[in-house]
Amino acid sequence: MNGPVVTSLGHAGLRIDAPGLRMLCDPWLSPGGAFLGSWFPFPDNEHMRTHEMLDCDWVGISHEHLDHLDLPLLRGLPPSVRLVIPRYPSREMRNRIAGAHIDNVVIELDAWERLALNDRGDWVTVIPELSPMCHDAAILVHVDGHAVLHTNDARLSVSQLRRAAEEVGRPIDVMGVQMSGASWHPICYDYADEVIARVSGEKRLGKFKAVTRLLRSAPPRIVIPYAGPPCFLDPALAHHNGAMTPPGIFPDQAQALDFLRERLPEQTSLYLLPGDRLDVGSGAVERDRMWTHFSFDDTSDYLSDYAAARQHEIAAIYATHPDPEPDSGLAERFRDHFLALGSLSDYFLQRIGMTVRFEVLGRAGGTWDVRLGPETTQVDLRPGEDAPGYRLTVEARWLDAVLRGRIRWEDLLLSLRIRASRDPDVYNDYLVGLLKHADRDALEAVETYETNRDPDETVVLRDGTTEYIVSRYCPHAGEDLQHGGVAHDGVLRCLGHNFDFDLGTGECLNARCDPLRVTRVETEPASGIPSGLPEGVGAEAQGGS
Repeated sequence: MNGPVVTSLGHAGLRIDAPGLRMLCDPWLSPGGAFLGSWFPFPDNEHMRTHEMLDCDWVGISHEHLDHLDLPLLRGLPPSVRLVIPRYPSREMRNRIAGAHIDNVVIELDAWERLALNDRGDWVTVIPELSPMCHDAAILVHVDGHAVLHTNDARLSVSQLRRAAEEVGRPIDVMGVQMSGASWHPICYDYADEVIARVSGEKRLGKFKAVTRLLRSAPPRIVIPYAGPPCFLDPALAHHNGAMTPPGIFPDQAQALDFLRERLPEQTSLYLLPGDRLDVGSGAVERDRMWTHFSFDDTSDYLSDYAAARQHEIAAIYATHPDPEPDSGLAERFRDHFLALGSLSDYFLQRIGMTVRFEVLGRAGGTWDVRLGPETTQVDLRPGEDAPGYRLTVEARWLDAVLRGRIRWEDLLLSLRIRASRDPDVYNDYLVGLLKHADRDALEAVETYETNRDPDETVVLRDGTTEYIVSRYCPHAGEDLQHGGVAHDGVLRCLGHNFDFDLGTGECLNARCDPLRVTRVETEPASGIPSGLPEGVGAEAQGGS
């Protein structure tokens, strides 16, 4: 062994071993899957649930999504294991851990705050996404003179990746990168098949290109692509497994690796399946014999057998969430829930400003409208003729789980156990933000972040022969457009989340977002100024619902 050993736990989970350090990052191994039994690791990582593999001193957890925060697994760890989490504006992650009766010591870190892991000089820090709208963070581990950057789902900026290299005083040795989104758009929307294929392909390619652009800015020694979400074993959701094949929205690791090797031929890239081990110092890989005959080329039989093996866990999810009775008070609890939710942030209400229609299926269901903003919240359990901006269709059993506090809105949305449509077909990040956070502190953090940016700081971008002086930071999530903005045919695209802005007006073209400040300056062609939209980057806002 020439350095630390990184072992894949499956999905985006890693184990790091070195003298004086045994650490897990985002382990997801519980047999019941996540998000109401909708997601399961792909391929199956059941053989990783051993005492030897879970024997550790530290567990780093990047964010509260249940494919990263495996509460049943954490509940079974010895009391001596310490948990390391980022400090987010909301206490949701701490509350989930406490609510699961996990008594291990939990250490919250601020961005870039170092925590010593032993007396050998090893340390860990966290790198949250720039905008507090998304509670995701990378985990940077400095171990035995090497650096492992576990980005899980976090979308780091160029400056953050460069700073990570500065923090460790060397290029990152191993960087795990997420090559797939975790979005219900477009596959849960009432679109024609050809529209779903087109938008999915655009988002897939947009994600791939954003990752390669980031890697070029500060190349690590070794890149490990993650890809997911994983597979869907519930027969009601099994059709989403088709999204793993091109142009689907959920590429597997092999597809992600092929793209990286084509676009970054000088970059060492490889993927790890559950149980595969990487010697960080030498770059040598020891493959788990479990996968000798496994191939991503044709997984239909594999998925069929996997679904059969998990049918009891899926049945248990349905049994735990029965269809509520007509007299369960579901409608009244729905009304009270949204009246409380709408009172959390005037800032969000002003930016939502629409009616959301819920079509709730089941004995206690019905069609109910929620008017969110721009100034007040109203709930109508007998809707009139007003046309809704969004429509969400959901079974009463799953809505009941949200209203009883058993799951969060984001858990339900990520479960893909919904149908959706919108008119006009424009993404509203504030509606999704209100639902997924449902927390006053988190919403106030977003407001502070968005209103305190300096609008006078600018950057120059070029579109053909025309220069544009634009606000340096994207009005959506604060991406630095000096590194993450490209202009083409009168449109500026922020590559952080693929938000498009009209360079004539500054208006956002594909999402609800504050306008970009733009000044046009005619000039002759010059070198050194960003120009040209990368071929094939999708026009739909990434991650949108």
